[in-house]
Amino acid sequence: QVQLVESGGGLVQAGGSLRLSCVASGRTFSNYAMGWFRQAPGKERDFVAAIRSSGSRTNTADSVKGRFTISRDNAKNTVYLQMNSLKPEDTAVYYCAAAQGAWYTGSDSNQYDFWGQGTQVTVSS
Repeated sequence: QVQLVESGGGLVQAGGSLRLSCVASGRTFSNYAMGWFRQAPGKERDFVAAIRSSGSRTNTADSVKGRFTISRDNAKNTVYLQMNSLKPEDTAVYYCAAAQGAWYTGSDSNQYDFWGQGTQVTVSS
């Protein structure tokens, strides 16, 4: 089992920035690809970004490309999501997830094996 705990969410004005963190425990973090997803009220969970276990490759959804950046620090068992130029439509609960496929950077949520509880991000206009 891998336990994931997100933090860093909150209320921010449009145009502002937040950095989300997700700390992993329980297994060797560097063996897992990591992803971020989000879910707005009444909507399905959407892919945001993913990063390989080594950090050598990333994938970012078109809706956030150029504004959001995923990164990881394997020494700290942590994956980050830097969010800049936030928009009201970015409001959602953000979840991090771990995939046993170390090279996976795709958007299919079924490929992710472990999930955190989520952190709320609210962007006011």
